[in-house]
Amino acid sequence: MNDIVKDKIILNSSNPIDIYGPRNCNINLIKSHFEDLIITPRGTQIFIKGHKISVDRFKQTFSYITKYLKKNQILETQDVERLLNKGFNETNLSFDFFLSANNGNVIKPKTISQREMVMLSEKNNLLFSIGPAGTGKTYIAVALAIRALRNKEVKKVILTRPAVEAGENLGFLPGDLYDKLSPYMRPLYDALNDMVSKEKLNSYMEKNQIEIVPLAFMRGRTLDKAFVILDEAQNTTVNQMKMFLTRMGPASKFIICGDISQVDLPKTQKSGLVHATKILKPLDGIGVVKFNEKDVIRHQLVKSIIKAYKK
Repeated sequence: MNDIVKDKIILNSSNPIDIYGPRNCNINLIKSHFEDLIITPRGTQIFIKGHKISVDRFKQTFSYITKYLKKNQILETQDVERLLNKGFNETNLSFDFFLSANNGNVIKPKTISQREMVMLSEKNNLLFSIGPAGTGKTYIAVALAIRALRNKEVKKVILTRPAVEAGENLGFLPGDLYDKLSPYMRPLYDALNDMVSKEKLNSYMEKNQIEIVPLAFMRGRTLDKAFVILDEAQNTTVNQMKMFLTRMGPASKFIICGDISQVDLPKTQKSGLVHATKILKPLDGIGVVKFNEKDVIRHQLVKSIIKAYKK
C-alpha cells in the first residue's frame, strides 16, 4: 500500500528566521532527524513529502518546537538539539523563572538544561548540577538564590568554594588570608554584581544575609532557612563533601555545582562530588542535572575546545 503523502506547514511568524535560525541552521538540524522525508522550506511555508506516519511525526515535532519558541521568544540551535534528543514534554517547554538584573535586563534560563535545573531546584532541597565550564550552572544557581532571598523564602544566601589551587601555590600569593582567598571567590562576586546593585549587595553582606566563605569555614555550622551554593565541588574531598552536606538545616536548600572533568585534587584523593553523586543518587529529595558541551553559552570556540580535550 502506497502511503506517500504531501503536506505543508504554514508558519505563524512573519519572520521565518526566528525558527529557521541563521543560515537555516535550525531547520537543517530538524531536517537531519527526518532523513526519510523531503522537507522544503520556502518563506513562511514548509512543504513535506514522505510516508504519512513520518510526516505526522515531523508535524508534531515542529509544533512542539514552535511552542517552545513562542514561550521563550528565542530558539538557539542547542535548544533545538536538546529538544530533539531529550524529547518533548511540558517541563522542556515551560518557562516561568526570571530575575531582574542589576542593569535592568532580565536573567532567565537560556538552555534546556538550565530550565531543567530551575525545575529540579523547585522540587528538591538538594541539587547536584554537573557539567563543563561555560554552561551557566553557577550563574543560574546564584540567580535562584537571590530570587529566594528577595522573596523572603530564605533568611540568607551562602556561597562557598573549596580553596584548591589549580596549578598555583596559595601560600605564595601576596596579602593576608582574605587577599589570598579573594581570587577563588571572584566568580561568585561577579555573578552577584550582575544581579544586585552595589549598595544593596553591601547592605546584604553587612547584615550577613549574603556570605561568601571558603568551604573550610563551614565546619561546625548548622545552616537553616538558608540557600547554600557549593561551587567548584569537584575539588572537595570525600570528607569535605560529607561535612558540607551534613550542615543542612530543615528549611535549607543546597545546590552543588562542579565539573568532574576538571578535578585539581592530588591523584591520591577522590573527588567528593564524584563520590557523592554515586552514593546519593538513589535517595528521594535529591536532584541531579547534567550539562554537556552542547549547553555551553560562552564563545562558540569553547564547545570545540571541550570536545577536543574529551578526545
